[in-house]
Amino acid sequence: MSNGSSQHVYAVIMAGGIGKKLWPLSRKKIPKQFVELLGDGSMVAKTVRRISALVREENIFIITSEQGRTLLSASLGSFNPDNIIVEPSSRNTAPCIALATAHIKKRDPDAVTIVLPSDHLVLDEQAFIKMVEAGIEIASEKKALVTIGIKADRPETAYGYIQVDAQQTIPTAFSEGCDFLLFKVKAFAEKPDAATAVEFLESDDFYWNSGVFIWHIDAISREFERSMPDLYKDLLAIYESLGTESEQEVIEDVYSWIHPLSIDYGIMEKAETVFVLAGEFGWSDLGCWDEVLKIAGSRTALAEELPDRRLVQIDCDNVFVKNTEGKVICTIGLQDVIIVDTGDALLVCGKGYSHRVGDAVDALRRDGLEEYL
Repeated sequence: MSNGSSQHVYAVIMAGGIGKKLWPLSRKKIPKQFVELLGDGSMVAKTVRRISALVREENIFIITSEQGRTLLSASLGSFNPDNIIVEPSSRNTAPCIALATAHIKKRDPDAVTIVLPSDHLVLDEQAFIKMVEAGIEIASEKKALVTIGIKADRPETAYGYIQVDAQQTIPTAFSEGCDFLLFKVKAFAEKPDAATAVEFLESDDFYWNSGVFIWHIDAISREFERSMPDLYKDLLAIYESLGTESEQEVIEDVYSWIHPLSIDYGIMEKAETVFVLAGEFGWSDLGCWDEVLKIAGSRTALAEELPDRRLVQIDCDNVFVKNTEGKVICTIGLQDVIIVDTGDALLVCGKGYSHRVGDAVDALRRDGLEEYL
C-alpha cells in the first residue's frame, strides 16, 4: 500500500460492551477490553498497537462510552482524545458504526475504513495485517463491503457464521508468501445451536464471523441509505452537526430514539456485494474463560504475573489461575479447572462450563449483589 493511499485509511475500534462471561475480571466498572487478560497491556491497547502497523496514529478512532473515555486514558495514556468518539448509550453495532462513519466522512470523503472489535486476540499479527491490507485493496478497487472470515475448526455455538459461495473462490496473493481466499458472501448466520454448528462445520462453506469489516466510506454510506434509510437520515444529521455548537445535542437526540441493531442484521445481510477474505492468523474473541484457558495452554500463570504473586501447583494438569491480588494460591490434584481471584470475588469453574458464567452474573444481579458486577 503506497503512502498516498495510506493517508486515506482509517481504523474504527469498537470499545463498548461489558464481556460478562469473563466475570469476575471483567466488570461494569472495568469491562473486558480495558483489563489485562494475557499480559502486555489491556486488550484495547493491544488492538491499537496491532492496527498501528497499518494505519497512521492520527487516523485511528476509538468509539466507546463516557466511562470508556475515562478508562482509555489509563489504558492508552497518550492517545489523542479528539479521536475518541463517545456514544451517549449503547445501541449495538449498526448505530455505533453509523456514528463513526459520520465522523470519518467529515474528515475524509475518500476514506477506507477498517472496523474492528477492541477485545479480540490475534496471535499472528503479521498475517493479520497482510490480510487487512488485502481487504483495503479489494474495498478500494471494488467499492464493496469486505469482511474477514475465520476457518472453523470445531462446531462452535458461541460465534456467528458467514456462508460463502465456494464455487466462486478466487485465490488472491496481495503480499509475498501469503495467499488469501476471496469469496462472495451467500448468507450470514447468527450463533447456531449445537446440531446446526455441526452441520456448518461439515458443509465446509461456513466461516466464523470475526467482526472485522473493511469498506470505502461511500460504499457503507450507500448501504445505510439503501437498507437502513432512517438511520441514514440520522447519520446525515450528525454529519451536518459535527464541529458546530449543536453537535452534542444532535447526537444525544438521535440516540434517544434509534433502535439497537447489529451491523450484520442491518447491513451485511442485505448488502448487494459483500466479499469475505478467509485465512488464519491465530484469532480468538476470548469470549469466555475456556477460550483463555485454551490460549494459555499448559502455562499455570500468566506472563504479567509479578514475582510476589505466588502460585504453587502439585499434581495439576491444565489448570488456569488468574490472581490479581498477589496472594499465595496452592492447587493440588486438579485437572481442567479455571480459577480467577480478584480479591472481592472468586471464580472456580470446570473446563467446558465457563459459558455459564453469564448465568452466575445474572444470579448475583437477582440477589441484589450489583456491587460485585
